[in-house]
Amino acid sequence: MDLTGARWSLDGAEAVLRSRSLRASGDFEEYMAFHHRQERQRNYLSAPQNNDAKMAA
Repeated sequence: MDLTGARWSLDGAEAVLRSRSLRASGDFEEYMAFHHRQERQRNYLSAPQNNDAKMAA
């Protein structure tokens, strides 16, 4: 985090430190799998679950 000329916002520095701690603890892969599941659910939860979209085309 201590690089010449580098400027870190509090949020940015916290994000880097969290990812470093996940890597150091060996939990990074498990966290990323969780993160991807959450993103998929958030992005595709509102997608049509039946054939209505196909029938309209």
